[in-house]
Amino acid sequence: MSDNRSAAAPHVVPLPRYTKADQEEILGDGDDPFGVASAGLTWLPKEEHFGIRHDDRLVAHAGLRLLPVAIGDAETAVVGVGGVAVASGMQGQGLARLVVTAALEHARTMGPQHALLFCRPPLVPLYRRLGWHPLDAEVLVEQPEDGLVTMPLRTMVTPLRDGARWPSGPVRLFSLPM
Repeated sequence: MSDNRSAAAPHVVPLPRYTKADQEEILGDGDDPFGVASAGLTWLPKEEHFGIRHDDRLVAHAGLRLLPVAIGDAETAVVGVGGVAVASGMQGQGLARLVVTAALEHARTMGPQHALLFCRPPLVPLYRRLGWHPLDAEVLVEQPEDGLVTMPLRTMVTPLRDGARWPSGPVRLFSLPM
């Protein structure tokens, strides 16, 4: 009798690249796969990618990018988490938790004290369950045409180090959002 559980158990792998075709493999080819087009923002691509494959198909992804930021008067860096996606037929199986957890494990090796993400309000409960905390402070991000704009999506943070505490004060990304 063979044990098929280990072959079927989802596991996260680093992806050498993440293309538009990869995103479409997970989310389909709709015009607004993340539901954020109405925010009217220009986004930075992620630099490091993690995925889960099932039956030779990419079914989940999370990406990371190091970002310069000011919190109050202090300039520092955060690890931006974005592009989190799970194929519709695979949702509810814990894949978001798996891929985000693996990405955060890698983020802990990148240096910053915190990770930051932007999400639509309906996703806040999911990220809360994953250990993220919503920020009450206004967050400014750069945009090519408009300069600095207020982030219209919910900003959430999570510590990457034991005892790390998010400082109080306004937040400004010195870049486009990721």
